[in-house]
Amino acid sequence: MIKIKSIFLLFLIAAASSCVPKKKLVESQTRFADLQSRSDNQIRELKSELTDTEKQGLELRAELKGKQVELVNTNNQVKLLQEQIDYLKKTNTNLLDRLSELSVVNKTGAENMKRTLDALNEQSRYIKDLTSSVQRKDSLNLALVMNLKNSLSNIQSSDVNVEVKKGLVYISISDQLLFNTASSTINAQAEEVLGKVAKVLNEHAELDLIVEGHTDNIPIVNENIIDNWDLSAKRAIAVVRLLQNKFAIAPQRMIAGGRSEYQPKASNDTDLGKAQNRRTEIIVTPKLDQFFQLLDKQK
Repeated sequence: MIKIKSIFLLFLIAAASSCVPKKKLVESQTRFADLQSRSDNQIRELKSELTDTEKQGLELRAELKGKQVELVNTNNQVKLLQEQIDYLKKTNTNLLDRLSELSVVNKTGAENMKRTLDALNEQSRYIKDLTSSVQRKDSLNLALVMNLKNSLSNIQSSDVNVEVKKGLVYISISDQLLFNTASSTINAQAEEVLGKVAKVLNEHAELDLIVEGHTDNIPIVNENIIDNWDLSAKRAIAVVRLLQNKFAIAPQRMIAGGRSEYQPKASNDTDLGKAQNRRTEIIVTPKLDQFFQLLDKQK
């Protein structure tokens, strides 16, 4: 009987001692499964971020390729103009030589010819200066667009769009990001976006800004807003005022204006088109005095 009790007691001790490792094993397996799940989620998030980054890289490379093509076309046009100028200079030089040999060139005619050659030389220098300015502007625009897109990479592309049109950089921001409906008061969430834009623009103090407000074609009914002209202008002024007062962009660099409904990006026949038309655009331009200097050189 005592032997049977001893065997039963040993069995209980063995069973109790085996339960502890098994419990720890279950806990370890649970912790491992939790860590594995977290790791899988992090991997998925990293893959998603990598896909977005690769997409942005493809867009930037495509834009760079387009700019390179434009630059090649510009260089070809300049080369053609230079060849024409060289031909005209050579023709005029030969003509002067022939007239001199025939002794039919009087003093006044020679002076006129000289002035013509001087004018051609001046035009050649102007074309070279203009070409150099265009190349610098294209390079600056490309760098500016890349910096803006990198700075705004965490903002939905449907809310902010950066592109080059007609040689100028356009930053288009949707009204749903900036303002409440029929309001010209900037949302708090929009200040982050405008702050990122201002940071890049402050690094290019040699450029001016034109801020334009745009609306859809739905008439506004509001005791504080007269019509869409009034709304678009007030929204542009609100953006300019914020850029000046909070982000220290020099007011001398900025122009604010309203476009109302008369510069649509899409048809107002659909809700999507109306949403695209309700926007504020920041247009980055060279300083106007630089254009005047080029015109003076041409004269």
